[in-house]
Order: sequence, then structure tokens, then C-alpha cells
Amino acid sequence: MTASAAEPSRTPIPLGFSVSVAGIVVADDSVLLTQRANNGAWEPPGGILERGETFIEGVRREVLEETGILVEPHLFTGCYLNMSAHVVALVFRCTALTGQPRTSAETRDVRWVRVEEAASWMSPAFSVRVEDAIGSRGETMVRYHDGTNLIGPPLH
Repeated sequence: MTASAAEPSRTPIPLGFSVSVAGIVVADDSVLLTQRANNGAWEPPGGILERGETFIEGVRREVLEETGILVEPHLFTGCYLNMSAHVVALVFRCTALTGQPRTSAETRDVRWVRVEEAASWMSPAFSVRVEDAIGSRGETMVRYHDGTNLIGPPLH
């Protein structure tokens, strides 16, 4: 059966989910943020996990590629599901080991931002990741969002 010009086009529904990792890199009273090159949005550094890579390896690679900072992930602080894009994000609080902030093909800007100001730089779906990581006392948060805004209450 072929689609006629009168039939609406159908967007394919993804068959699975992508898994991403992100690092909330904290130093003193600041957190490392990146401005994405593709849309100008400010977010913690991170990206899609590569095949055969562990979560920790992925966080180290993504933060280093996007910012020039080598990190040590030390606490898993949250799992965030983008309901519209079908992306599961695993977020880790990290300590910076070496390196100086620099941009990359994926980042327009990289900055250390005071923790109390960080939320105002990002959409709620990303600022909550920083808030959860900074405020974590060892608990892991589970949250859902639509790519910008949170959906429903958090799970602990």
C-alpha cells in the first residue's frame, strides 16, 4: 500500500532508547557548563554513550572532548528520561583533575559558573541535574522531562 498525497506523513517511532552520560563537574563553588554549538543552549557536558564503553569511560570522554578537562566521576546522582527524544541520561558528579576549559566542535563556549547562578543559565530539564548532583547526599534521583520542562515529581 502506498501513501497518497492526502495522507498525513508519519514520523517513525523510535524502537529503542539512546543512553547518554553527563558530568556535573564541581570545583569550589562553581560548576562547569558548556554552550552547545548546534543550538546555543547551556548544559553540563555530556553525550551519547559509545558501543563497548562503560558509563565512567563515557563521562570522562565526553567531558574531555567537549571542555578539555579530565575528570574523575565519583557519584552517580541521577537518571533522567527525555520522553520526547527517547534518551536516557545518566548523570555523575565529577571532580576536575587536569586541563583548562576550551571549546570544541560541539561547544561554542565553556565556563565555570557559580553554583547559585547555574540554574538561571539552563532549561529546567538540565538545571535540575546540577541541583540534584550538588545537593546529593548519596541518593540517586529519577526524573522525566520533555526536553525542556520536568514532567511529574521526582522519584528517589
